[in-house]
Amino acid sequence: MPREPVFSADDLPPEPPENGARDRLTAKLRDDELALRPKSMHDMVGQRQVYERLSIAVDAASKRSEPLGHILLDGPPGLGKTTFATCIPRDLGVHLQIASGAALAAPKDLLPYLTNAEEGSVLFIDEIHLLPKAVEEFMYPAMEDFRVDITRGEGVNARTVNMNLRPFTLIGATTRSGLLSPPLRDRFQIHEHLDFYSLEELTEIVTRNAAKLQVKIDAPAAVRISECSRGTPRVER
Repeated sequence: MPREPVFSADDLPPEPPENGARDRLTAKLRDDELALRPKSMHDMVGQRQVYERLSIAVDAASKRSEPLGHILLDGPPGLGKTTFATCIPRDLGVHLQIASGAALAAPKDLLPYLTNAEEGSVLFIDEIHLLPKAVEEFMYPAMEDFRVDITRGEGVNARTVNMNLRPFTLIGATTRSGLLSPPLRDRFQIHEHLDFYSLEELTEIVTRNAAKLQVKIDAPAAVRISECSRGTPRVER
């Protein structure tokens, strides 16, 4: 009869961390990720054509002292859509609000973001293709004329109140641009598609981030990590 395998304590998987330890580990990973994100578009690696076009638009808006045109960013996950959306307000020196398309279930969920938007500020909606039709249509006059139409009352007593908004910039990010309706897509003045990173760009990202984390890494290791990254610097957990 074949012998049963013999295991030692070293072969056992580690015990999962307690809730407190797990929360601390999650918080540290989140802090590390935030620390690794570029703070300005100038610091970003890759997506150079997108960077150049957006830089021209940002510079022009700054010189005119006008809000930047609405921007739609599309592409697979992990290519820098959120990084662009957080760097652009910093480069403009304006306030940023962040929302998720999946969380905006009704116009009333979007209204606080619109009314709180400061002059020239940026509202970033991630996964904007998940917006319900009612929310999408509610956003049309906000994007075009910087106003919202609020209906008060019902039936014959209903009346529409127009509320003016401070001019702002909407940045939408989507991994499925084909799900966006043509009317919503046409209201974005700038539409940029993000592509996968080259091996050289990924290697530079790995090397830079290792330095930020104070981790020593040699060139072959950085290249090997880049080869396993499947064209994106995103870290999957």
